[in-house]
Amino acid sequence: MPSKSRLKTLAPDGLGPTVTVGEILVEIMATSRGSGFLEPIELTGPYPSGAPAIFIDQCARLGGRAGIIACVGDDDFGRINVERLRRDGADVSAIAVSPDYPTGTAFVRYRGDGSRDFVYNIGKSAAALVELTPEARVLLARSGHLHVMGTALSIPAIWQVLDHAIDAVKARGGSISLDPNLRKELLGHGQTRERFARLLDIADLILPSGEELHTASGNDNEADALASLFARGAGEVVVKRGALGASLFGADGSRVESPGFLVEEIDPTGAGDCFGGAYIACRRLGMPAVTALDYANAAGARNVTRQGPMEGAGTRAELDLFIANTPRRRP
Repeated sequence: MPSKSRLKTLAPDGLGPTVTVGEILVEIMATSRGSGFLEPIELTGPYPSGAPAIFIDQCARLGGRAGIIACVGDDDFGRINVERLRRDGADVSAIAVSPDYPTGTAFVRYRGDGSRDFVYNIGKSAAALVELTPEARVLLARSGHLHVMGTALSIPAIWQVLDHAIDAVKARGGSISLDPNLRKELLGHGQTRERFARLLDIADLILPSGEELHTASGNDNEADALASLFARGAGEVVVKRGALGASLFGADGSRVESPGFLVEEIDPTGAGDCFGGAYIACRRLGMPAVTALDYANAAGARNVTRQGPMEGAGTRAELDLFIANTPRRRP
């Protein structure tokens, strides 16, 4: 049974940056809808991407201290990512550059029903070369919060980095959050299920969306799923509901609702990552839960109105303007 004496709120931003670990890649998108890439078609991009990179970019743009441990190739695709993150205020000191492997890529095409076809190069790219480098150790030694993305758990060496990161953050009195964006199939690989269970046991904040809540908890009923996560020691669970908004549940029985914004969706990629980056930055900056939830909802909604995975990530001023001028769904 996990200890219930650990932090129930996120560590303040002053303790040190929010740090995440995982893949950085570029996304290249088809301009037309259809099935697959079986003929020459027009493409747009490259766009900076990768769930951890999108998350940390939004966190930094909102004013939170933020850094990422990752690897890119010594190529233009890597440079466009590093420069974007640096420009937006993220600490890029622990992004390694591989002289031998290219930056990860994802080619994306939307089908007529809104689903997507992908052609990935991640496993054989620099994105899969995340390691516990000296620069990563230095960043973690002064970090205040660790955010774990489920997408990164497929990287072979990720657990060495995460094990060290968890110990380093907890030793400083920091906090941990988990976005369980993890395919069910991946839970059957090696020790992934056991390690994922450990993450659930130590996470102060869990940010699932849709089916992820049930995958993480093993329960199909929402109330039972939440009870299961709180029994493991979570202090907060934020359920992302897409266009409908989001719900915050506290271990103390509290509940906060934030209705979704009415926007025209251009590209949904990265919305959940922007949501998480905004929510964690706001909470660590001392904002009340209801305020943080509204900013997170706005960040996710604003991002879907732009083409590209992180092109809609907003500053606090931009999100204030978005909230003031965008209608919302009725509760």
